[in-house]
This record gives sequence, C-alpha cells and structure tokens, in this order.
Amino acid sequence: MPSLKDLKNRIDTVKSTRKITKAMQMVAAAKLRRAQEAAEAARPYAERMNAVMGGLAQAVGASEGAPRLLAGTGKDDVHLLVVMTAERGLCGGFNSSIARLARTHAQKLLGEGKTVKILTVGKKGREQLKRDMSDHMVGHVDLTEVKRIGYANAADIASDVLGRFDEGEFDVATIFYNRFESVISQIPTATQIIPASFEANEDDDAGTLYDYEPSEEAVLEDLLPRGIATQIFTALLENGASEQGARMSAMDNATRNAGEMIDKLTIEFNRSRQAVITNELIEIISGAEAL
Repeated sequence: MPSLKDLKNRIDTVKSTRKITKAMQMVAAAKLRRAQEAAEAARPYAERMNAVMGGLAQAVGASEGAPRLLAGTGKDDVHLLVVMTAERGLCGGFNSSIARLARTHAQKLLGEGKTVKILTVGKKGREQLKRDMSDHMVGHVDLTEVKRIGYANAADIASDVLGRFDEGEFDVATIFYNRFESVISQIPTATQIIPASFEANEDDDAGTLYDYEPSEEAVLEDLLPRGIATQIFTALLENGASEQGARMSAMDNATRNAGEMIDKLTIEFNRSRQAVITNELIEIISGAEAL
C-alpha cells in the first residue's frame, strides 16, 4: 500500500499534468478555428478548379495530344504514396489512422506484385511507416519549422512529385491525409493525383460550350501541375484542421481522465490518512490503559 507521501506526490503530479493538458486543449481550440476557416475557404476553389479541369479532360479524352499527367505512362507498375501526417503527436489516433490506411494500401499493391515507393510529409508518419516499410521509403518533407501552411509549401511538394514523375520514377501517385469533418470526426482519405483524375460536374454550366485558345491540350498542360499543387495544398489544409481537432478532443479526454484520477487518489489518500489516525489513537488508548 503506498504511503501518504507517495499518494500526495501522485496527486500533485496528476494535477500538474491536468494543467498542461487543459492548456494544450485551449491552444488547440484557438488554432482549430484558424485551420478550419482556411480549409473551408479552400474547398470552393479546389472544387471549381477540379470541375474546370474535369471538363477539359473530358473534351481531350484519350487523344494523342493529351498531356502525360492526364494520360499517364500507360502502365501502373510503380506506385508513389505521399503520406501526409503531423510533425507532432498528442493528437489521438490522427497520425495512426493515416499511416494505417497507407500501410494497408501499400500491402495490397505489394500483394499484386507492384513496386511501392513512399514519400512522407510529417515526422510522425515517417516514424510509424519506417518500422515495416523502411525499404520502400524514398524521401521525406520536413515541415517542423513551418508555423502556418501556405501554398508555397504545397508547391514545393508538388514540384518534388512532378520531378520524380518526369524522371520516370513512378507511374501512379496517391496522397493520403485526413479530411476534416468535425472536432470528433476526421476521415482518412486516399486521392490519386497522377494520372490526374478530375470528374466534370454535369450539372455545372449545363449546356454551356467553351472555346479555348490555345487548345484544350495546351491549357491542360499548364493547368495540370497547378491542379496537382492545389490538391496537395487542400490536403495539407484539411490535415491541419483535422490535427487540431483531434488534439483538442484528445486533450479534453486527457483532462477529464486526470480529474477522475485525482478524485480516486484523493479518496485513497483520505482513507489512508484516516487509517493512520485510527491506528495512532488505538496505540494511545492501549498505552493509557496499560498505565
């Protein structure tokens, strides 16, 4: 049975931990508002750009002049998985859910005889995947020093991916991230970005015909790299909001658990102290009766 001093030390330690988790919860709540606003503001632009490029891709079809980013290499032997996670932990299962989805996808591809290459964005994803996928990891993007994600960060990642594609390092590229739904709901998502697959919205501008100058192929040639960068940027923003939401929820649960633990330890401390006092009284009474 722990002594009164040990119990008091444990109570003080848990109280200190509760202060930390409460502070982290409040910080995450403040960051969540900004991250959520950024993610929601980017969605209409990304959706509209996808719709425009979807219409262009539908017009180009499988013509010989179709850009390579749209037509692909004609095979799918080598797959590049771009796994986006956080640089920090203490956010519940946020990082694990993305890594799990990427690992499952990689194992499925390997089972089909494909070659898998993994590019990680975020330290936590690299730490989890290198345990059993270290042989397939080909690069890492460190965003530790980035305080606020910007389009330039996405453009750098897109440039790296496009450079690898131009050099023939892979045939298909897929990004993995968490799509933000709410504080308690983040959905692990996998999106193929190369070959680009944009779906035109049939209800959007129905019956409207556009005449492009220069040709659709030339416009797509210029827009596709930007579209890929936009998809990566959107994924980074969704990840940022999801991370803060998951951290806020995790720290709230940790604060509640700390409070419950403090209550239990306080009860145990009071019972132990009462037992000590009772024993001392018994010893005093026994000594007095002996005299």
